Amino acid sequence: MSAPALESPATPDSVFSVLPVELIDALAAQGITTPTAVQAAVIPDGIAGHDVLGRAQTGSGKTLAFGIPVLARLAGEKSRPGHPRAVIVVPTRELAQQLSRALTPLAMSLKLRLATVYGGTPYDRQVRALKNRADIVVATPGRLEDLIKQGHCSVSDIQVTVLDEADHLCDLGFYPAIDKLVGMTPAGSQRMLLSATLDGDVDRLVRTHLRNPRLHQLDPNAGAVVTMTHHTMVVGGFRDKVDAAVRLVEANGSTILFTRTRDGAVELAEALTAAGVQAVDLHGNLSQRVRERNLHKFSSGKAQAVVATDVAARGIHVDNVDLVIHFDAANDPKAYLHRSGRTARAGKAGCVVTISTPKFVDQVVRLQRGAGVEVLHHDLRTAPRVLTAEALAETGSKTPARSQGARTGGTAGRSFAGGDRKAYRGQGGSPRRPEGRPEGRGGRPAGGSSSGSRYSKADKTW
Repeated sequence: MSAPALESPATPDSVFSVLPVELIDALAAQGITTPTAVQAAVIPDGIAGHDVLGRAQTGSGKTLAFGIPVLARLAGEKSRPGHPRAVIVVPTRELAQQLSRALTPLAMSLKLRLATVYGGTPYDRQVRALKNRADIVVATPGRLEDLIKQGHCSVSDIQVTVLDEADHLCDLGFYPAIDKLVGMTPAGSQRMLLSATLDGDVDRLVRTHLRNPRLHQLDPNAGAVVTMTHHTMVVGGFRDKVDAAVRLVEANGSTILFTRTRDGAVELAEALTAAGVQAVDLHGNLSQRVRERNLHKFSSGKAQAVVATDVAARGIHVDNVDLVIHFDAANDPKAYLHRSGRTARAGKAGCVVTISTPKFVDQVVRLQRGAGVEVLHHDLRTAPRVLTAEALAETGSKTPARSQGARTGGTAGRSFAGGDRKAYRGQGGSPRRPEGRPEGRGGRPAGGSSSGSRYSKADKTW
C-alpha cells in the first residue's frame, strides 16, 4: 500500500462550523458540540471529498466521524427510487441497527432518508424503504448483495461508500462481496474505510479501491487503551473458573464474558443466573428477535452480564461496560484486543480478566505478549476477597501465578460431573461448536449443533 497522505487534525472549533446549520442544531440537541479527536481528524477530509483511511480506538466516535461527512455531502438533493447516493457497509446486524439509530435523527434534520438492510428479517419493508428514495443505505453485505441482484437497489448513483470495521468484514469472509460491491460503484466516487488493522485483505481493499487516501491513524498500538487494565486469574479447575467469574461480575457491574463455543455461552449464562447473577447469552444459534431481546436486556441493565462467542460479540456496541472476562482464552492477539475493546470505550476506564487453569497459563502469557499489553497475574486462592477492578490493580504480580490446586486434589482439582468434562472444550483443544464462520442467510447458523453437558441448577454442579 502506498503511503497515504497524513495531515494534522483541524482545530475543534473549525470542524462543526462548516456543517449545515440544521445538522449543527441536531448535534447540539444530543449534547454534541465539540468533536472527538477522530472526528476532528476525519470530518474535514470527508467533507472535502477525499478518500479516507482511518484507524481509531473502539468507542472513540467513529460513527459520526464518517457519518457527518456523508450527511453533509448529500444535503440539499434527493435520490432516485432504488438509487441511494451513499452506502455504509457493516459486518453485523446489531452494528447496522446502532448506526441507524445514531444517524437517523441527524439525517431527518437535513430531510435525508436512511434505510437499514440486513439478513434475518423480511425483505418487504427494506424494499419499500429503497423505493421510497432512500438517500443512505446502512447494510450488511449478504442482504445488500441480494437486493442488488434482485434489482431493488442500484449503486450507480453512489457518491460515498463507507466500509466500517473493515477488518471484521474480512474476518467474516466478506472480502469477495465487498470487493465486488465497491468495484460496482462509480470510479470517481468517494470511499472511506475504517478498520482496527490495515493488513491482509484490508490492505488489498485499500490498494484496489482507494485513491490517495488521507490516513488518520489515531491508534498506533492497534487497539490498546491506556485506561484499560489487564489481568490473568489462575484457578485450580473448571468449578473455580465459574466461581471466579461469578465473583468478578458481582464486584464490577456490567460485564461481557467470552466463550469459544455456543454451548459454552449457553451453559455459562445458566450458571451465572443460577448463582444469582442475571445473565443472557449471545451466539449464532439465536434468532434475530432473541438476539435483540438479550442485547436490550444487557444494554438496559436488566441483565448484568452477557456471555458471547467471538462472532456474536462483533455486534455488541454498548457503552459503560465495566469488565471483560475471557472465560475461554482468545484464539490470537487480534481477537484478544477486539474482545477487550468492548470496555474502556470513549476514554472511560475498563478492566479485562483472563481466567485460566495452570495448564494453559503459558499459552495465555504468549497471547497477551503478542497483544502488547501489560498484565498483572493473580491466584484465586490469594486474590482479594472482593474482586473489584481497583483491588486487582493494587495486587497481583508481573510474573504468572502458578496454582497447584488442579494437581494436589481438593475441590479445585476434582473433575466435573464425575468425569474429565471433555464435553466442554473451552480451555485447550478444539471447540465442539466453533463460531468461526458467519451466520447463513435468514439468521440460520452456518455451523452444526451439539448437545454438550448441562449445568444442574439444583445442586449447582456441572
